[in-house]
Amino acid sequence: MLLRYFYDEKLAHASYVVGCQAKGEMVIIDPMRNIEPYLALAEKEQMQIVGALETHIHADFVAGSRELADRVGTKMYISDEGDADWKYQNLEGIPHQLLKDGDEFSIGNLIFKIMHTPGHTPESISFLLTDRGGVADKPMGIFTGDFVFVGDIGRPDLLEKAAGIQGTSLSGAKAMFKSLERFKALPDYMQIWPAHGAGSACGKALGAVPSSTVGYEKQFNWAMQFDDEQKFIDALLDGQPEPPYYFAVMKRVNKVGIELLKNLPPVKVVSSFGEITQLLADGKQVIDTRLAEDFSQGFIAGTLNIPYNNSLTNWAGWLVDYTKPLYLLINPSQLDDILVALRSIGIDNVVGYGDVTEILEEATSLESYENITPLEAKPLIENEEVHVLDVRNQTEYDAGHIENAQHIMVGTLARRLDELQTNKKIVVQCQGGARSAIAVSVLKANGVHNIVNLMGGYMAWQQDVQKVLSK
Repeated sequence: MLLRYFYDEKLAHASYVVGCQAKGEMVIIDPMRNIEPYLALAEKEQMQIVGALETHIHADFVAGSRELADRVGTKMYISDEGDADWKYQNLEGIPHQLLKDGDEFSIGNLIFKIMHTPGHTPESISFLLTDRGGVADKPMGIFTGDFVFVGDIGRPDLLEKAAGIQGTSLSGAKAMFKSLERFKALPDYMQIWPAHGAGSACGKALGAVPSSTVGYEKQFNWAMQFDDEQKFIDALLDGQPEPPYYFAVMKRVNKVGIELLKNLPPVKVVSSFGEITQLLADGKQVIDTRLAEDFSQGFIAGTLNIPYNNSLTNWAGWLVDYTKPLYLLINPSQLDDILVALRSIGIDNVVGYGDVTEILEEATSLESYENITPLEAKPLIENEEVHVLDVRNQTEYDAGHIENAQHIMVGTLARRLDELQTNKKIVVQCQGGARSAIAVSVLKANGVHNIVNLMGGYMAWQQDVQKVLSK
């Protein structure tokens, strides 16, 4: 048997290749949209990709199952559980098999058995894997998708918070309690292969370890320690992070399908400062992907700053309007990687890009913003000369914040501008300084200019100000 692990750090998404070497066939579990790594492995191992298995309709990335079906003719193995709202659509012409609890199918000597595990979503299923190439006649592990993670479980509130389906948080939590009772009955030795790791918004306390066992999770996963259903529900729903706006889009595109990558138009080159300013005047979106430090020293008015790093997809999913054309100011050598990242969350409307260094060199006017230290901000705050805007998550704010700071999470900022207190200069602050820099660019692009960024964020404030005050 062949087992390979693929991890997209920008999405904290894990996918798996499982193959029967005797028959030369492999399948992909929860494939990412960029299927090139799977094709490369298949060629290297001289095996054929015959199936794409999905544990559920994902909310945080575009699944690559339909891309695989188009490119190499794979068969989709997908859930037929849940009600009518959670059935896959537009499957005409795509080889597929609908799966229910207890169903089995074979790939060579490999047996996959279906376990319906609702809670995160109504249609969620897990795949128990048995390798019959030797003497084993029992499952060796389970692909849990977003059901059970290392140290955590899937959140049940996404359908309500991201997709707006009221009442599903409670019903999902109740379903999760029952699913976990089934999970606890599995043998302790079984391995667990989840679809996400630390940093995913599909849970609230995911571990950074790629796999675990049923026995280990039963002992140490916080969610496995409850016998009382109501206490479990209360604990599960408490403290879940805000889901990015794009999650609702992903639910739709993974259910009904999305345009194949081969059909997307080429991205054109934008070569001048004048073109960028005209695009902005016409209401187009322009993202500058430079580091925040570089952006703050000089940028084109109206552009958003989302640095190209592992957080690019998350903040793009919060801040990009999927209905509008998008342009990028980038290092051209990073174009392909940036397109892969954006398309992994369905941002396909990237129309053009420009070399940020060349365009800024010819710019006739640039904006900038000020960064100040906590010690510089302290007297301004004490004298009530400024207003503090905290753009962290709710749980971070609740754990401790600068006195009288207003809280608006950065991802929601563009939609809540009317809540801002603009009668004073605004000191924008997050935990370490990265998110507040993004927030400053959002405010600047929306005409709020009397602002500064707090360098080092709340961590620096605690170290430089609160420690001094406590002495």
